[in-house]
Amino acid sequence: MRRQRVIDAAMELGLEGGYEAVQMRDVAARAHVAMGTVYRYFFSKDHLLAAALVHWVEQLEERLAEYPPVAQTPCDRVVEVLDRGLRAMGRQPKLVAAVFAALASPDPAAVDCQQQVAVVMDRIVSRAIGEPQPPDTPARSRIIGHVWYSSLVGWVNGWSDMDRVHDELAVAARLLLPGDR
Repeated sequence: MRRQRVIDAAMELGLEGGYEAVQMRDVAARAHVAMGTVYRYFFSKDHLLAAALVHWVEQLEERLAEYPPVAQTPCDRVVEVLDRGLRAMGRQPKLVAAVFAALASPDPAAVDCQQQVAVVMDRIVSRAIGEPQPPDTPARSRIIGHVWYSSLVGWVNGWSDMDRVHDELAVAARLLLPGDR
């Protein structure tokens, strides 16, 4: 419960002012916990923000389980689920920039979160592919995850827009997934 309040507070601060706005003392104050509590759960700001992205992606996975994609082909289902995530991210650019800055950190705790995000994204893409799955689905899913990440980094850094992110994901899905194109 307290851990989640800390994550929620960091997300609120990131939403309001991006990476620089997430200061551990402000997170503690907003979460109504002591500084020691924040550091009990998170070793650094990067760890906290990377954990926020893990939480965000897990929430997406839960929503997708409740409301699975309706498209007919594996390619279209994958693009549909990734577009849902992109729409949410597009509404919160400062928070996305904050969590992606943290996700790029070499902080070992943030690296662990990077791996957790990859695992959840693999599950999301694999479920969207559906059955029967190609035998190399994990590799295909991992490549789509890499395209998702790099395209979003381009958006966060201002040299791409959400339409381009969508287009790059759609191209990757068409190249990697079976079904009518």
